[in-house]
Formats: sequence, structure tokens, C-alpha cells
Amino acid sequence: MKVILDASALLAWLQDEPGVEVVEEALSTAAISSLNWSEVYQKSLIHGVDVNGLRSDLEAVGLVILPFDAEDAERAATLWKAGSGLSLADRACLALGARYRVPVWTTDRAWAQAVTGADVRVLRP
Repeated sequence: MKVILDASALLAWLQDEPGVEVVEEALSTAAISSLNWSEVYQKSLIHGVDVNGLRSDLEAVGLVILPFDAEDAERAATLWKAGSGLSLADRACLALGARYRVPVWTTDRAWAQAVTGADVRVLRP
């Protein structure tokens, strides 16, 4: 795996939004936290997407859904800072990036201001 995707990055690809081309190129070597996968699945349901086979289709192109374990939970907790704007799912993504020492990709511009020590790439200007 070469990159961890935030839910927003995978949703950009699924919804053909800005950043789609970048995610498309990396999808076969990307991973996502099971916590962020839950967010993608929920938002897909909200938007009326037929989710039957969605996970298997994404896994077939190479996306790996990684479990969010106790160590990840502890790492995510250490990333919490008042006023940072980072949700638990955001911090889960960053924790996986730290664990695997790979960049994390998001479309959330607020991550550019957050001091986490992670290698963050914001896919939208």
C-alpha cells in the first residue's frame, strides 16, 4: 500500500468530483480505515447509491479496507487537539498513515492547517 485514503477522497472518486483523476491513479495501491469505510458507505446510502457489491468492486480494483484496532484508537486519541476540526474518522485516517508510514489523502482543506506530523496531501486547492 502506498497511500491511505480519507473518506472524502474515496467519495470524490465515487462521485466524480475534483480530485477524481488522482484517486483513480492510486486506487490499486490504496487503503482506507474501516472507520472511514463506514463513512463512505453511510454517505452512499444517504445519496441513494445501490451499495450492493460496492465493497467487493472496490476491493477488486485493489482498495484494501484496514481494521481500526486498539493501537490505532490510541494513536487517533493522541491527535486530538481542541479546535483542530479533526473528527474521529479524520484522526483514524491519520493514525493509519502514521502506522504504515505512508501519505494520507483527503479533500478536506482544514487538514492543511492541522499539525499532526502526518504526510497529508489535500487533493483540492
